[in-house]
Amino acid sequence: MRPPIPWAGRRWSLAGQLLALQAAVVALLVVLGTALAYLDAARSADARAREKVTAVAATLARTPSVREALAGPDPSRTLQPLAQRVRADTGVDFITIMNRNRIRYTHANPAQIGRPFLGNVGPALAGRTFTETYTGTLGPSVRAVAPVFDERRRVVAMVAVGITIRVISAEVRGRLVTLALIAAAVLAVGIIGSGLVSARLRRQTRGAAPAELRAMFDYYESILHAVREGLVLLDRDGRVVLCNDAARELLDLSGDPVGRPAADLGLPDELAAALVSAEPRSDEIHVADTRVLVVNTVPVRSRGRAMGTAVTLRDHTELQTLTGELGAVRGFAEALRAQAHEAANRLHTVVSLVELGRSDQAVEFATAEMQTAQRLTDRVVGAVGEPVLAALLLGKGADAAERGVELVLTDDSALGDAVIERAGIDPRDLVTILGNLMDNAIDAALEGAAAHGESPRVVVTARADGGELVLRVADNGPGVDPERVPAMFRRGWTTKPAEGPVGHGLGLALVGRAVRRYGGSIEVARDVGAVFTVRLPLPEGGGP
Repeated sequence: MRPPIPWAGRRWSLAGQLLALQAAVVALLVVLGTALAYLDAARSADARAREKVTAVAATLARTPSVREALAGPDPSRTLQPLAQRVRADTGVDFITIMNRNRIRYTHANPAQIGRPFLGNVGPALAGRTFTETYTGTLGPSVRAVAPVFDERRRVVAMVAVGITIRVISAEVRGRLVTLALIAAAVLAVGIIGSGLVSARLRRQTRGAAPAELRAMFDYYESILHAVREGLVLLDRDGRVVLCNDAARELLDLSGDPVGRPAADLGLPDELAAALVSAEPRSDEIHVADTRVLVVNTVPVRSRGRAMGTAVTLRDHTELQTLTGELGAVRGFAEALRAQAHEAANRLHTVVSLVELGRSDQAVEFATAEMQTAQRLTDRVVGAVGEPVLAALLLGKGADAAERGVELVLTDDSALGDAVIERAGIDPRDLVTILGNLMDNAIDAALEGAAAHGESPRVVVTARADGGELVLRVADNGPGVDPERVPAMFRRGWTTKPAEGPVGHGLGLALVGRAVRRYGGSIEVARDVGAVFTVRLPLPEGGGP
């Protein structure tokens, strides 16, 4: 059912307008064709008449009996019967033989014999055969005048042969009837064909008028561009047919992508492959340069034939960031729970030592535990002024301690909150970058310790250096194969058998996205284990 378009006036349907236009064009073409054919027939009839009268006049002028009769005492007696026979045989309307003074020897009307010939004879007296259209005693006619020469090549007489315009017009009118019948048949076929085309178009457009179609198109296009969800339509060849404003923003596309292949839009390979996938995809997470996107693709088919792909995009960046922060908060809560459990155990130990009368040992035990717990806290608070980043380091430190991993903040770490504020870096992005790198480093350190029997250790550096914010995370795990480095920051790459707090194979992809957003770089090296170094550019005066 076609939805109503209330603001579109009801006029002729598109099919009706097309039928009227096609009928008018066919009628015009038929009329023009008929007129041209009529003019061509008239010209052909005139040309044939001129050729005919010229041939008859020239033949008579060269006939010996004509010259012999002209030399006799009464030329008309011999030439008039001859002219009448030739006229009847050739179908011309008159044959006039005259002397040099234009006096007729023959004529279709015997009463005109002996009278002067009406018409031009100058070229014939000069020895040249010519044709003209002239109005004589029989009316307008096409005539030819040929000279008659004697043995000395002198003009002694002239022969005029003509066909009246009335006869030529009658011949053309006879052809006009045929042309009219052909034109009527062509017009009928054209109108019937136009009617069939219009009927098919009426079924396909549901009888909508052009104004309705235009309003409907503008209405739906406005809706597609107004929705917050990104929409991309691709044809069978993977070229963009439609891309609304939200999709251009989500994909960071510059210029008009319509007509361009999806592979040429500058998207990550996995995302570009998902757009043109022949199989439907549901709620896939893809990391673009600056965003985390949820992608859904649905192949479009019409009557069993593949037409292309419809792709919807949703911005998952904020939700993914909140998910990461929630994972960090959960880690903090677990760390506090573990610390509370350990604190209770230590408190029972101190109380027991006091009850046993060993006060000195109780003080020594309590002091040693406090120094160990406070050392990392003092180091973090003294070196990192950003509260969110400091809380992350303390939480990860507690989590690492509970898992048996030593977390070390290097002595050259120094990062005040003013540096991050002037650099315009969102602290949540720092949590994304440093939190995911530290999670991977703790897991790698535990894996290396299990394999080599070493104490797991993670070393973190956070400082401003030479106009750059440097974040470095190193572990003593098994390290990273250099050949696998290019694939590490793509969605889905992981060495973990189970999903982490931010999603399976998504942590390093989020790190790469956040670093690209600020125009930074990531270096992956191998020392004892893996060393990840993130460099984010700082504005002038952005040092510590």
